Amino acid sequence: MSMNIMIWTIIGCAIVTWLPRIIPFLFVKHVKLPAIVMKWLSFIPICILSALVVENLLVSGEGITSLNWSVVIAFIPTLLLAIWTKSLSVTVLGGVISMAIIRIYLPI
Repeated sequence: MSMNIMIWTIIGCAIVTWLPRIIPFLFVKHVKLPAIVMKWLSFIPICILSALVVENLLVSGEGITSLNWSVVIAFIPTLLLAIWTKSLSVTVLGGVISMAIIRIYLPI
């Protein structure tokens, strides 16, 4: 596969992944949602973060369960970023960047 096709494939995949996540925000941006819906939506960042972390936090093999230390290390700055910004987008982006840095520089 040529480099040009690979780059366009990556760009296309990024757009297809990005659009379904951003379009709902654009539609709801100018709509006044009821208080109960806003309260429910306020729990989503914590639920998503918890689901992502808990799924990968423990590693089991050969009858032994242990912590996945790379996830534990990435979790700490991501959690602090979530508490500080209270923004789902910033939290997810911070978590992805934290995990990327750990995988590049700390091959655990």
